[in-house]
Amino acid sequence: MISPEERLQQLGILLPEPVKPVANYVTYIQTGNLLFLSGHGYCGAPTAVDIGKLGRDLTVEQGYLAARNSGICILATIKHALGDLGSVKRIVRVLGMVNATDDFADHPKVINGFSDLMVDVFGEKGRHVRSAVGMGSLPGGIAVEIEVTLEVATE
Repeated sequence: MISPEERLQQLGILLPEPVKPVANYVTYIQTGNLLFLSGHGYCGAPTAVDIGKLGRDLTVEQGYLAARNSGICILATIKHALGDLGSVKRIVRVLGMVNATDDFADHPKVINGFSDLMVDVFGEKGRHVRSAVGMGSLPGGIAVEIEVTLEVATE
């Protein structure tokens, strides 16, 4: 069985430095065998797809890439929190928030950028329950923000 880190290497993904809180909160909390992650956008310098409103500034395909970028940032936080992505037993629940115009209706297609990455990295353990919703705005004008709950190995 291939490890998540080996899978990242195969995919050509280098994890960035995890984000640091920009206000009075923490990026993750573990309680028992659950790890809760705060909402994440991109890490590092924004790319052309990371800032903007879906349906006005960005296409569904660009939103998909923004959600994938958020996923890469989330993986960096998980690795920081656990030390090893192999400690993830399952991605449990995802809330995907899309900065979108009132008439935009393809939120699930955007958040698939995150969901597809989790399955690529973790296999069946990456499948999760999910909500994909539209927001009138997101902090800093980011295109996508994603919040995650994971089950982790505790031994």
